[in-house]
Amino acid sequence: MELHDVWFVLIAVLWTGYFFLEGFDFGVGVLTKLLARNRPEKRVLINTIGPVWDGNEVWLLTAGGATFAAFPEWYATLFSGFYLPLLVILVCLIVRGVAFEYRVKRPEENWQRDWETAIFWTSLIPAFLWGVAFGNIVHGVKIDRDLEYVGSVWDLLNPYALLGGLVTLTLFTFHGTVFTALKTVGEIRERARALALRVGLATAVLALVFLVWTQAHSGNGKSLVALVVAVAALVAALVANQAGREGWSFALSGVTIVAAVAMLFLTLFPNVMPSTLNADWSLTVTNASSSPYTLKIMTWLAVIATPVVLLYQGWTYWVFRKRIGTQHLADAAH
Repeated sequence: MELHDVWFVLIAVLWTGYFFLEGFDFGVGVLTKLLARNRPEKRVLINTIGPVWDGNEVWLLTAGGATFAAFPEWYATLFSGFYLPLLVILVCLIVRGVAFEYRVKRPEENWQRDWETAIFWTSLIPAFLWGVAFGNIVHGVKIDRDLEYVGSVWDLLNPYALLGGLVTLTLFTFHGTVFTALKTVGEIRERARALALRVGLATAVLALVFLVWTQAHSGNGKSLVALVVAVAALVAALVANQAGREGWSFALSGVTIVAAVAMLFLTLFPNVMPSTLNADWSLTVTNASSSPYTLKIMTWLAVIATPVVLLYQGWTYWVFRKRIGTQHLADAAH
């Protein structure tokens, strides 16, 4: 296997890790409106992801940085062609981080409510737009002979990509719902389990249509296996949720995300951005990659740094592993 193939796989792993971790993160943010009935319950939801949300976003930074270094042509075409939606995602992530920090800086109800509303919208919008972006990457966009995107932002809002956005939004919300059931106690835990069933059923329908469409368009034998795993894991997650096995439900919803993202990358390879104008103008792992020397240096850096990051993040989740509820909140407004 060539180094550019290795880095395609590594970038796929980074995006998979990001969607697995930030997926439930976004989902909990959406639940601040869908599940929480009062301010203490919103505080509980936010506290479940409070220690980990910023660490989850490291995966996005690493995925973007790795794409820039390993596949500069892919990075340039992607970020120039998808400039507006990616800018919206970036602004949302900035406002979301500020909202987590500033929400507790003042005790006024209006102040906290406004920042909680910001958390909801800045979780929902990226969860939708990431699906739109990856839907277009997999399905193909207008790339000319100079390997540049020549379409408009409206070309990105096609039925397949919009369906992909709905899939990621509902899947992340389901992932966040089972995470909430896993991390909370009391009434909010029971309501999270009930909501997980409804969200999960909607997710199953949307995901099945999207994945079958993907398989029919550009699938292969390996992607078909990933499709079956994704659907089976989602069904199993729903069954585990109904049985009150929140740990298994969360793990299986994670498997669903991993298998679904794996399927997208399996249908994409060896392309990184297919051209709908001419297949010969598509960006591939070969014509979009950096030099072998650059990839070699990156590989050694990844071998050294990756275990450290994984150990540190795993330790963080272990420290904050216990369930919480409204009874664990401090009486003070902060």
